[in-house]
Amino acid sequence: MAYNVLVVDDSETIRAVLVRTLKITGVEINEIFQAENGAKALEVIDQNWIDIVFADINMPVMNGIEFVQNLVDKGLIEMTPVVIVSTEGCKIRIDEMLGKGVKAFLRKPVAPEALRDVLFDVLEN
Repeated sequence: MAYNVLVVDDSETIRAVLVRTLKITGVEINEIFQAENGAKALEVIDQNWIDIVFADINMPVMNGIEFVQNLVDKGLIEMTPVVIVSTEGCKIRIDEMLGKGVKAFLRKPVAPEALRDVLFDVLEN
């Protein structure tokens, strides 16, 4: 099965690195969507089937915490698994995100193997 992936980060460079990394994981990818903030990501989710989201925390307009809360409020967090990819290291914030239903946390920069492992863990289970 090929998966639709959404990459959400305000840095175009980080999005490009994540997209390139996703393509070499060995996981069959159908389409990779991109958004520069949580508000744009919600628009993508409203218009497309997304199997997994990789989202940063610190973004303008709507940050990753607000984005996840919107998914929770809309009842979409279970149908649309979210993995946080961030430089954020605050254990309290990470635990808060995991408590809201985020499936995993990856620290930037992300090794291809770590991204692949999370994809398999989240999508194959």
